[in-house]
Amino acid sequence: MSSGPRSRAIVVDRPGAHRLTAGERPEPGPGEVLVRVAAAGICMSDREVYDGHRDPGYVRYPVIPGHEWSGTVEATGEGVDPALTGRKVVAEGFRACGTCERCRCGETSLCGGGYAETGFTEPGAFADHVAVPARLLHLLHPDADLAAAALLEPAAVIAGAVRTGRPSPGERIAVVGAGTLGMLAVQLLAASSPGELVVVDPRAERGGQAIGFGATRSLSPAEARAHHGRFDLVVETAGAPSTAASSCLLARRGGRVVLTGMFAPGATGIDPVHLSLSQLEVRSVFGAPSSAWSDAVRAFGLGLLDPAPLITHEFPLERFGEAIALVGGGDPKTGKVLLRP
Repeated sequence: MSSGPRSRAIVVDRPGAHRLTAGERPEPGPGEVLVRVAAAGICMSDREVYDGHRDPGYVRYPVIPGHEWSGTVEATGEGVDPALTGRKVVAEGFRACGTCERCRCGETSLCGGGYAETGFTEPGAFADHVAVPARLLHLLHPDADLAAAALLEPAAVIAGAVRTGRPSPGERIAVVGAGTLGMLAVQLLAASSPGELVVVDPRAERGGQAIGFGATRSLSPAEARAHHGRFDLVVETAGAPSTAASSCLLARRGGRVVLTGMFAPGATGIDPVHLSLSQLEVRSVFGAPSSAWSDAVRAFGLGLLDPAPLITHEFPLERFGEAIALVGGGDPKTGKVLLRP
């Protein structure tokens, strides 16, 4: 029997079925690093994988989930600088090819080489260790809080949305949704010195927390109807059936709307008449290109972005079933749920 290093992982064999495995520690291949996972966040996309609701083209069973994570490099593969060993890191999830037209233009989240992403089609971080290409790493400060750093993946998505939205000082900005993405959006947008930063969410407790992060006001969706046509920039983060359409109504004529929520089939469509007459600029964000990761990691290092207060629950791998049940359960007191291998 081998006495080498051991490693555990959560494997989802098929929707609704998971197991905790233990075996030999994986070894990094050429160009890869092996990271000892410090913390891994569970998001609604992971719940969709577990429930079997994710588009079949964007998941491959059996899978080790986990695309929001942080850790420390434990080993390096052939061709990788061994000086990376011991460094605190996060890594991009998309395994972009780097050579297609979109990658060469810097749009790595639009890679035309075929979809591959850590935690969905490649082994993820709901495990003691995860192996990733070294070219996808982003190095953290030696004293970085690794629990907070596990939220840099959603922070990168929001950094991409903010970059797309082009906020200017003094503008009126609305953030629709006060979940993890919305709270991170408030923090990053507050750094752009808006004249007004309003959060729209039905949960009053979340609205109050958003004000603590730099929002100037919190509105319920019903209250927000009185502010249609007011905002220069609207960043939608909720992914609820009505929020793409309602976000467009909040924007002023000629305003900008960025959709970051993951919508399900049957969501309310955007009124093309309103879109045309109001001359809105509407963009969507799925994942994050390398540039947005750099923005998020930089903001985290500078203290402009502090995800730590969003974490409400931490579980060991053995309690994955309890952890996944909390995500999407509807309890307003549930924020970000972490696995701590």
